[in-house]
Amino acid sequence: MIKVSRFNGTSFVINCEWIETVESTPDTVITLVNGKKYVVNEGVDDIINMVIDYKRRAGFIHRPINPLQENDDK
Repeated sequence: MIKVSRFNGTSFVINCEWIETVESTPDTVITLVNGKKYVVNEGVDDIINMVIDYKRRAGFIHRPINPLQENDDK
């Protein structure tokens, strides 16, 4: 789960396993696999980092993620 906030300042949590897309329109819109959409204050990169942190804490990711465009698999 990741904690995000609405524009009115209230916070809520989203099951990040259900996130299908995150886009900037320019507001950040999170679309879940069931079609439900949420507009949040956090930016796209913030959402990505929260999901990575969640998966790392939950044990789904065992190695550092390369945030750069270059491939680090050597």
